[in-house]
Amino acid sequence: MDALLERFCRYVKVDTQAAEGRESYPSTPGQLDLARMLAGELGALRLSDVSMDEHGIVTGTIPPTTAGPLPAIAWFAHVDTSPETSGRNVKPVVHRNYDGQDIPLPGDPHKVLCLEENPALKELAGKTIVTSDGTTLLGADDKAGLTAIMEAAARLMADPKIEHGPIRVCFTCDEEIGHGVDHVDLGQLDAVAGYTLDGEGAGQIENETFSADLATVTVRGVNTHPSSGKGKMVNAIRIAADFLSRLPWQWMSPETTDGRDGFLHPYRIEGGVAQASFKVLLRDFETPALAVQAALLESVAAALRAEHPKARIDITVTKQYRNMREGLSKEPRAVAYAQEAMRRVGLTPQLSIIRGGTDGSRLTEMGLPTPNLSTGEHNPHSPLEWTCLEEIDTAARVLVALAQVWASR
Repeated sequence: MDALLERFCRYVKVDTQAAEGRESYPSTPGQLDLARMLAGELGALRLSDVSMDEHGIVTGTIPPTTAGPLPAIAWFAHVDTSPETSGRNVKPVVHRNYDGQDIPLPGDPHKVLCLEENPALKELAGKTIVTSDGTTLLGADDKAGLTAIMEAAARLMADPKIEHGPIRVCFTCDEEIGHGVDHVDLGQLDAVAGYTLDGEGAGQIENETFSADLATVTVRGVNTHPSSGKGKMVNAIRIAADFLSRLPWQWMSPETTDGRDGFLHPYRIEGGVAQASFKVLLRDFETPALAVQAALLESVAAALRAEHPKARIDITVTKQYRNMREGLSKEPRAVAYAQEAMRRVGLTPQLSIIRGGTDGSRLTEMGLPTPNLSTGEHNPHSPLEWTCLEEIDTAARVLVALAQVWASR
């Protein structure tokens, strides 16, 4: 467990925060730094075909230990962290033999992991909890996944008596900004099923995600000196603010929805009097509902166009990803074998939905059925992010069992 902890802490100390709006892939150089580290470690484990391409995608193969032909499966994790919270100078804090109480974070006296807000902690007394110091995120999303895959690969490579087929390992970049699999070559991987290691807690198999689009609303006004603005100025900031105030946040926002409810989520705004723009996430488990959400935005824009005839209001909707449910139905072994693997390590598997997306959403849409497995992530994208070392270890054990299940069926 000390080696597992050391590996995780080594990964989270590399600043791999993704950056939106950049043309490069990956969007930040730190992702390449971690990718090179991972490629070197896969090589040291003696995986075959280890490579890192010009985009920072790292791949390698755990060779089969059985003579007969078996289908290949693929394991995925992403190296980047969220652009929403700083990932620079991460200082992991290790809470060994956790005492079951609230956890104050030493870098910020206002940051406390409260049991009331983190009920999962109540079941982890005596375990090893890892947090940041409260001034950055921790990076368990998805470096817990990286750690679990690397640990499982090390265990399989160290014990050739474990029967398994070929396993492709793939580490991607820029998942947090929707570009994680832009340069993944499914033909090269040649797998029948994939698994992203990017989920909460332990024992969960996420087999549904949101369907997702991104709306960009741009308001163009007319700027003049405010001293002579009467009858001339059209303030794009005021119109944008009015637009946002008309969105139904009381019943269609992340703050007021859960379960299978969709939402509209404005999350970034910028600009000035002459032009202002903002981005809105469109999310629902039923893909046709996204068109309804887009139409709602257009109805607000139409009303404001009538009220401000000198302004121009444009809405651009970009497709992001789709619910993996339909794609997974084409390869039912992907989920069924994950359930069996979890049972083999003593877990009771739970099928669950993701109020978001993973690389698996797009991989499934591209033709590789890819559910998402637990890795011990909690409070992702936040300075209050934390993980449990034993849950990362459990994720690695599930992967080893998963390899065996695919070889025995």
